[in-house]
Amino acid sequence: MARNIEIAAGLDVGSHWVRLVAVSVEDGFVHYRAHAAALSRGWQRSQISDQTALAAVIRGVFQECSRRLGQPVTSAVVGVGGPSIRCRQGRGVYDFGPRRPIQQEDLEQSVKFAMQSPVEAGHMLLQALPQDFTVDGGPPLPHPIGVECERLEAHVLLITVPRQEHEALVSAVQQANVQVEETVFEAMAAAYASILPEERASGVALADIGAHSTGIVFFDGESMLFAAGLPISGDHFTRDLCKVHGVAYEEAERLKLAYGCVHTSVGGDNIIIQLPSDSSRPGREISRRALIETLEARAGQLFSILEECRSRFARDVQLGEGLVLCGGGAQMEGMVEEAERILHCPARLGVARGILEWPEELYSPVWTTAAGLAMYSARLQQRRQRRSGPGWLGLLWGK
Repeated sequence: MARNIEIAAGLDVGSHWVRLVAVSVEDGFVHYRAHAAALSRGWQRSQISDQTALAAVIRGVFQECSRRLGQPVTSAVVGVGGPSIRCRQGRGVYDFGPRRPIQQEDLEQSVKFAMQSPVEAGHMLLQALPQDFTVDGGPPLPHPIGVECERLEAHVLLITVPRQEHEALVSAVQQANVQVEETVFEAMAAAYASILPEERASGVALADIGAHSTGIVFFDGESMLFAAGLPISGDHFTRDLCKVHGVAYEEAERLKLAYGCVHTSVGGDNIIIQLPSDSSRPGREISRRALIETLEARAGQLFSILEECRSRFARDVQLGEGLVLCGGGAQMEGMVEEAERILHCPARLGVARGILEWPEELYSPVWTTAAGLAMYSARLQQRRQRRSGPGWLGLLWGK
């Protein structure tokens, strides 16, 4: 590369894979520049157990990405996930005193008041996402700038993460000599990359199915209604095969990847699978249908929980644009069909959109989160360059 360009990067640190995407912004458009990935180390289920081992993997990924790019990549927006992600409603009241028109700074101040709402013990605030505003006790409004009032109230979704888990992740990244620009909920980043604003307007949900947790978010227009990490993941599908069919974990993972399907009508064939013999038992056979029934039960549980979250915690939002599936667990055959059956809405795989020159090999739901984190980093970069314009309220969704 003839000259160095300013790079924005997104780092997806999973318990199975570490993925990095580097982009640049030119004339207002985000361009792909490089990527790298490596098997993750230093995890025990969904917890970081060895920061040094994880830092070594992260360092190697950055070195490989820098080599491909032809210049060093030294900072990134980092994704945060896990089954302990929580959310709650925050409420911030801003009394003006004398009646006057609302300004952008007033919206930001009311949101700051909402961010002071108490969070669960041991947790810290990860994101504060404005939903709407109430003016003098009236009906909710999305952007009441210019409206005259005496009292402004912000309603904000507060996403929290266990402080200890967050500090362990940030420390591992910093040990790799990488600057952490910001940390972002992984499912939110995946939504940023794969869901367009007009699709959010019709109601949409996203599930990022990782190795040891599933992140979910629900949208109604510009408002995120609910976000959480669920303790159901790709690992559960594998362990179900171990338990039900009496196979070792490595063999169960192989069977899941080679024959896995979660919807009987999609993969309901009569294939007989030969299981290898080992020192404790001879070789035997299993039908693919039996395999599918086991995996279908776990997928049914996952999507039933999503449906319960939609009805109980996401204001019973109607998913006109359906469910978007990301992460490695989304790739199993039949996941889209099973989601549609249980949630009674459309479903699709979520891939990155909006990055020019995006390689065909990365059009996969496993790269969506890293792409969204890189796009978020690019947005931060643009905001620094402008040094003015809309406040941080609109950083993610462009309010």
